[in-house]
Amino acid sequence: MRTHYCGEVTRENLDQEVTLCGWVNRRRDHGGVIFVDLRDRTGLVQVVFDPDRAQIFSQAEHIRNEYVLQVTAKVRARPEGTVNPELSTGEIEVLATELTVLNESETPPFQLDDDDVNEESRLRYRYVDLRRPIMQERMQMRVKVVQVLRAYLDQNGFLDIETPMLTKATPEGARDYLVPSRTQPGSFFALPQSPQIFKQLLMMSGMDRYYQIVRCFRDEDLRADRQPEFTQLDIETSFMDEEQIMVMMEGMMRDMFKTVLNVDLPNPFPRMPYAEAMHRYGSDKPDLRVPLELVDITDLMGAVEFKVFSGPANDDKGRVAVLRLPNGSELTRKEIDDYTKYVSNYGAKGLAYIKCNDIAQGREGLQSPILKFLPDDVVEKIIQRTEASNGDLLFFGADKATVVNDALGALRVKLGTDKNLLTGEWKPLWVVDFPMFEWDEKDNRWNALHHPFTSPNFESAQQLLDNPGESLSRAYDMVLNGTELGGGSVRIHKQDIQKAVFEVLAISEQEAENKFGFLLKALKYGCPPHAGIAFGLDRLIMLMTGSDSIRDVMAFPKTQTATCPLTDAPAEVSEHQLKELNIRLRAKVTE
Repeated sequence: MRTHYCGEVTRENLDQEVTLCGWVNRRRDHGGVIFVDLRDRTGLVQVVFDPDRAQIFSQAEHIRNEYVLQVTAKVRARPEGTVNPELSTGEIEVLATELTVLNESETPPFQLDDDDVNEESRLRYRYVDLRRPIMQERMQMRVKVVQVLRAYLDQNGFLDIETPMLTKATPEGARDYLVPSRTQPGSFFALPQSPQIFKQLLMMSGMDRYYQIVRCFRDEDLRADRQPEFTQLDIETSFMDEEQIMVMMEGMMRDMFKTVLNVDLPNPFPRMPYAEAMHRYGSDKPDLRVPLELVDITDLMGAVEFKVFSGPANDDKGRVAVLRLPNGSELTRKEIDDYTKYVSNYGAKGLAYIKCNDIAQGREGLQSPILKFLPDDVVEKIIQRTEASNGDLLFFGADKATVVNDALGALRVKLGTDKNLLTGEWKPLWVVDFPMFEWDEKDNRWNALHHPFTSPNFESAQQLLDNPGESLSRAYDMVLNGTELGGGSVRIHKQDIQKAVFEVLAISEQEAENKFGFLLKALKYGCPPHAGIAFGLDRLIMLMTGSDSIRDVMAFPKTQTATCPLTDAPAEVSEHQLKELNIRLRAKVTE
């Protein structure tokens, strides 16, 4: 139906006849001549309807935005002074000789150039929203990224193998989406949170190198970088350790960023132990573009009379830390109050501060409501340790270490963004040496920090059982600009180690057999050493396109309440369907 795409017609096509198809982006009537910007996924071209061709001019008078047209036209240069350098087609226009209205359109629910449309409307009319040029660009970049990733993995000997969508519920950190079985009444499949177990089984099957771009499902609270269904680049390898797989994955990311964005990522990526990341940045996914760091002063606060500081300082799980903001003394009281409110979202009970107006004057040159609670020598040591200068502002966090890290870590990023302190565009990082387990005080038990198939750094099962709190995992996370792009680990390939991990996690033999029996059995039949990683494809595209949410880079996402305004899903089903599945809903309670 067409000879060219709209955005591909250039000066090289001058005097040629072309046939174009697309949507009316805009119609303008100038002095008896009608101009139409015709749009498809490649861009816009200006179509001219001359009144000398009375029949098609009459048709053009009735077309409106979002009508679907087929136009046959002659390519000509735009008149002098009307060239649009912002368009690939800006040097030419096409003079229409034939016009077919393929379909009319009602008035769209919103204009495609309106950036203030609420998300509910955008998702309800997603087929209109996706016509916007920015959404077209995002979807096309997503396709390009996938093509480049596949090419890299294919060239490195990886096999693209599918794994089941209907599987067994296994504990992986979030609630499962369950699917009732019609043929096995009372039993349920689970949609996979990840293909973790199956990709390990593929390594045991001798497939050696596997990858899959796969949908995953997690029933968890949503946020900007979470969706109930999302896409993952899943990877597993045999006979490779963490060093080898990290080097290979770095190469993949460098290749992809260079090909898609013409960006050179560093070689190699910097690496940082988990403990250092938490100590310096309060986060296991630090944004290295922000130059600010947390400075620990717990040791200075143990003997002060100010219990807000001395209490956490004398608590084994407490922490007191300082975040120095260069030139922060310029902040108004309202700004400080706003930042205090911000950190309260992360559990902080307040946000103490000291303004360093003139350090040479000692206490007299400082401004803060907490100064009266701190001895001179402690204040002097704080200034020295933070390397504060005149004009700086010191923010304090004092609480459980987890609260201080969360609050000051988040404040660090917000200050960096608000005050334009970012030092670069792309800052990748590997975070390594994670704790194997974390203690759950509420349930009085150990939990796996990653998942129960991650290999510990201890070589024997007994070492692990004797010192679970000291065990580190052979895990690694790739972080970019403060976002975790992917995480992986060397897997457990020996049965005794796997059983020891289950024992530490208080998973009984019977529970392990019920949930992972097929995996444990496979470990008995020559399981090779193997390691893997999984990348959040939606998060990656979100970063590369500069989007604020992964919903902006998914064709048909859900809202933050896990609903789809476009299809009104989830929805009730008929009694007949429920009966087939042997499901009976409780009657609604009415007053």
